[in-house]
Amino acid sequence: MMNITGKKIFIVCDSSRSLLDFRGKLIEKMQIDNQVYVFTPRIDQESVRNRLKELNVITYESNLNGSNVSIMSDLQFIYALYKLIRKIKPDIFFPYTFKPVIYGSFLAKLCKVNLIAPMLTGLGYNFTDNPNSNKWVVKITRFLLKFSLQPNPRLNIIFQNKDDSQRLLDLKILNKKHQVYVVNGSGVDLSHYEYSKPSISPITFLMVSRLINAKGIKEYYDAAKLIKERFPQTVFKLIGPYDDNIDTISPQLYQAIASGDTIKYIGQVDDVRPDIEQSSVMVLPSYYGEGVPRCVLEGMAMGRPVITSDSVGCRETINPEPENANGFLIPIKNASALASKMTYFIENSEDIVNYGNRGRIFAKEKFDVNLVNSALFKIMKLES
Repeated sequence: MMNITGKKIFIVCDSSRSLLDFRGKLIEKMQIDNQVYVFTPRIDQESVRNRLKELNVITYESNLNGSNVSIMSDLQFIYALYKLIRKIKPDIFFPYTFKPVIYGSFLAKLCKVNLIAPMLTGLGYNFTDNPNSNKWVVKITRFLLKFSLQPNPRLNIIFQNKDDSQRLLDLKILNKKHQVYVVNGSGVDLSHYEYSKPSISPITFLMVSRLINAKGIKEYYDAAKLIKERFPQTVFKLIGPYDDNIDTISPQLYQAIASGDTIKYIGQVDDVRPDIEQSSVMVLPSYYGEGVPRCVLEGMAMGRPVITSDSVGCRETINPEPENANGFLIPIKNASALASKMTYFIENSEDIVNYGNRGRIFAKEKFDVNLVNSALFKIMKLES
């Protein structure tokens, strides 16, 4: 039953999986005193559909593909979104990820929505200095983002790390007139991702990621091969979809991974907790342009040390205080550096538990989903 006493909040995303995985607690909190609407790509998981129904969230579905360029598909999405904004007349418009932010922010201004709060959950490879990026796609994306996010008193832009906001200032996509806020990623539910003592027999490294180049898949594979030469009993696992994306790894690399000779490829799973429980260390050698990588936060919450890149978003997950270190930062695109830090944990297995405990504490202090959601409520001028 629709809540008529609160505000109408319209959430738009490019992945139905992210709705509850990343925003579930936020939607629950919003729905207490307000009415939440969502516009999401087709929902394949019945559990997601059922939970949204339980929460009385009003749901609309799209054919949006957030990872690829498709003019016809995007135009259909824009038209459908425009009609929905006109129909719903939301008080607050909350799009996240690129296409919903770019198209939605412009349409929400056009429809005079009272408060527009786009959240950029990482800038991705179109805002890195990756020579392999499609130059036209990069130019168009940057132009559209600048056009869509022109300063407006009703526009509050949300980032998940300070580097991203500074990057857009440097590119003159943003300026001093913009109202900009930074929150600590999407947060992690510490009651859902409970602590468990790391498994160290055998020592198992786990990477959770889509199989795209900028996430560091090849670096993980190459580092695993180096480690296997010295420590053949070490286990390497990889969770994540191999799907259609402009930066998907090559078929040759996929076949090498899928063969199972070096890495145990698990594919996409609905619940990563059992695999984190069986792991020793979380690994993410990404140079993608993350917001704050959620998979790393999940590992930290469950007491796993982290090896990740000294790159945007990733560096946020490592405590900068040496006495409270919960893992290591490595240079991007450097498989030997990754292998070196893996070797440290293999040869100093007692530190796996120590670093993991510090990671759980750091997650509680900085990335607790309740803290992040409270910050988002303030930005959206909602009552907690």
